Amino acid sequence: MKTLIKIIVCSIFFLSIQTNAQLDTLNYIKQFETNKINYINQPFTKLLGDMVQIQPKTVWPTIGRKGFIYRTRFKFCEMKDSYYNVITLLIEWQEPVSSSQAKHYTDLNGYYFTNDEKVFYGSKIVKNIWVYR
Repeated sequence: MKTLIKIIVCSIFFLSIQTNAQLDTLNYIKQFETNKINYINQPFTKLLGDMVQIQPKTVWPTIGRKGFIYRTRFKFCEMKDSYYNVITLLIEWQEPVSSSQAKHYTDLNGYYFTNDEKVFYGSKIVKNIWVYR
C-alpha cells in the first residue's frame, strides 16, 4: 500500500512539472504574439532570432487555394506529440509560399524544423502571428 501511495505521489509530482513547463513555454511563445508589431512585415528570421529560449521542433504548412501556402504552423513539441493539443505558433505569410517547395522539405525532413526549413522560411515576410494551444 505504501508503494502505491509513493507511485501516485511521484506521478502527480512529475505531471505538475510537465504542466508547468508547458505553461512556461506557452507564456514565452505568447509574448511574440503580444509583440507581433515587431515582427509583422519583417522576415521570419527576425522572429526566430529573438526566440532564444526555444525554437520550433516541427513545421506544418497549410495548403490553401490554388496549391499555395498562406499559413504555416510551427509546433514546440516532439513529432509524436504533434497531433495533440500542443503549443502552436501560426504564421500567416505576406506572399503565398510555393507548396511544391515546402513539400520538398517536409518530404526530406519529415516535418522536423531543421536548418533547411530555417533557411527556406527565414526570408519569408510575416503578415500575422497567432499562438494557441
